Amino acid sequence: MEPVPSLPRRLLLQTLLEETSGLPEAQVHFQPPNGTQMVYPAVVYSLARAETQFADNLPYRRAQAYTVTVIDEDPDTGIRDEIAALPYCSFDRWYATDGLNHYVYTLFF
Repeated sequence: MEPVPSLPRRLLLQTLLEETSGLPEAQVHFQPPNGTQMVYPAVVYSLARAETQFADNLPYRRAQAYTVTVIDEDPDTGIRDEIAALPYCSFDRWYATDGLNHYVYTLFF
């Protein structure tokens, strides 16, 4: 029996964000290109950085941090609470532009 290939971590994160937010795939975007017509509410995420822990001078553990942004017209959207409840997730900042509220989080995944 051949081993089942594992999904890349980013695709696992995509699925997690879809399930957590309750939004369809079309409203959860990884690094959307300029000119992408988005439907709101939406979740946008991108790779922010990677952190490596060392043991005995060798890489021991590597974690990737993603910037996750919840974008919604509703300032009281429940999606922000669902994302904030994910493990290793911390709130970074909020801002508004073009009548849309942006809730920015850092998520290690």
